[in-house]
Amino acid sequence: QVQLVESGGGLVQAGDSLRLSCTASGRTFSSYHMGWFRQTPGKEREFVAVISWSGGRTDYGHSLKGRFAISRDNAKNTVYLQMNKLKPEDTAVYYCAADSRRGSLLLGDADYWGQGTQVTVSS
Repeated sequence: QVQLVESGGGLVQAGDSLRLSCTASGRTFSSYHMGWFRQTPGKEREFVAVISWSGGRTDYGHSLKGRFAISRDNAKNTVYLQMNKLKPEDTAVYYCAADSRRGSLLLGDADYWGQGTQVTVSS
């Protein structure tokens, strides 16, 4: 069992940066691929980024690479999402997810999810 807790969300202005954190419980964090997703009311959940268990491979949602960067610190059981040059359309609840299967995580079919953290970008 893995429990995920996100933090770092908040209200920022367009052009600002924000770093989200997701800390996992358990001693097997390093064996899980980790990902970030986001969702706004009335819309489907959107894939943001995924990082492999070792941190050696990352993938990003369409048009997000270059502004967003995912990273992890296995010693701290934490995955991060650095978000730069934020836009109002980045406003959403951001969720952390974990799965031992990278393919499932990419599809948003993860075994474990956090409770989400709200990011609001004002224009």
